Amino acid sequence: MTDPLALVPLPQSVIWSEGAWETQDPWEELSVGVNDELDAAEYTLSISPRGANLAAGSEAALADGRNTFAQIVTGTNGSIPCVTIADRPRYAWRGLHLDVARHFLPIAEIETFIDAMALHRLNVLHLHLTDDQGWRIEIKGYPRLTEIGAWREQTLVGSMDGGAETWRFDGTRHGGYYTAQELEGLVEYARRRGVQIVPEIDLPGHMQAAIASYPELGNVPEQQIGVREVWGISDHVLGVSDVVFDFVRDVLTQVAAIFPGPYVHIGGDECPRGEWERSSAARSRLNEWGLTRFSEIQGRFTRFAAEVLAEHGKRIVGWDEVLETRLPDDTIVMNWREAAGVKRSVRRGFRTIISTHDQTYLNYYQASPAHEPPAIPGPVLSVEDVYTAPLEPPSLTEEQRRLILGVQAQLWSEYLPDAESFQYMAFPRLCALAERAWGSPEQTWEQFEERLRAHLPRLDAFGIRYRPLD
Repeated sequence: MTDPLALVPLPQSVIWSEGAWETQDPWEELSVGVNDELDAAEYTLSISPRGANLAAGSEAALADGRNTFAQIVTGTNGSIPCVTIADRPRYAWRGLHLDVARHFLPIAEIETFIDAMALHRLNVLHLHLTDDQGWRIEIKGYPRLTEIGAWREQTLVGSMDGGAETWRFDGTRHGGYYTAQELEGLVEYARRRGVQIVPEIDLPGHMQAAIASYPELGNVPEQQIGVREVWGISDHVLGVSDVVFDFVRDVLTQVAAIFPGPYVHIGGDECPRGEWERSSAARSRLNEWGLTRFSEIQGRFTRFAAEVLAEHGKRIVGWDEVLETRLPDDTIVMNWREAAGVKRSVRRGFRTIISTHDQTYLNYYQASPAHEPPAIPGPVLSVEDVYTAPLEPPSLTEEQRRLILGVQAQLWSEYLPDAESFQYMAFPRLCALAERAWGSPEQTWEQFEERLRAHLPRLDAFGIRYRPLD
């Protein structure tokens, strides 16, 4: 980016909204278009006293250029710099994960996050739609998923330390869900801002809300359980009957129809095997499938989900536990447990997204817990930590490095009861990760902090309730 040569008055009639620009005098020209001579990920943007011109090598790069223009004009005082930019991202996948299963977020609040993502040229919204504590997506033919599974009668207050006898609950019913029509509208809202939505249906674990809705989906069909009201990992996982696999097919088929993008996340993390080990039906299935270990049941689910989604032109994404079983070659692995997992994944030839918890989990404390709202116990992760922590493991070959598809921030919502708490934990740490995901020229923390302070009025303009810088 060149240094500003002049400040150009911003016409009141310039509109950047819903992916379109319109202007009248005093600007004489305003052009936007795809240029086949540019690389697919590249865009160029020039602003002069006469107007603005944006060209890009693809529609995705065009969206990045529009979002750069929006960043320039947002929070201005009526003048913008003359500038020429030629840029492209380091990573193709620049993501944000929102857990709307533990705590429900209204569509309007998700749209606010999408607007903020576009401002920071983040291009993938990973929506965690199902978990033990709530099922958030309407599935035709399974009405109890939203009548029962979308609601829990109360929620744990504080941590689970000290045992069940010390737990306290709020006594308030919590929940909600999105209709297919609402999600289709959200997909379009995101698309017009250059953001692709990747839905997650977590399986075969993290399924207590579904099993509470339909006990026949579990391993003990005669047992009626409720939607989970505490955090942690439920022992209740999907059973192995034909009814269960029919359910998985129906859900994934409808999800594939709602979300037109090429990816569907199927979870695959933290799946206990105790119910399978105690189940005669699971033992019979092992013999039928020619398997010998209960751990292989998860692999069976993974491959089945991949086959269903492939029929609809989709690829699966899974948390790194899926590496413990045999996988389709085109699986995308989202590494979360430890940095070394990135190397293991790319060594096996899988496209990999860096989501390592101690670098990207924005639900961790930002400073000393004594001075912060409740958060998931773990390492303190400050803005400076996010900006300076190593992302890629050392000593990767060039071939392995090319398999790293991108970087993603995570917001797990056990301790995020409302939109304000989501935003407080996300920003300004997400600003730091967004810059790293884009791959701007390396700078010191002090240089970034100075620019970040100047950037905060843009967050104010978007109504983002961020944590103040120290």
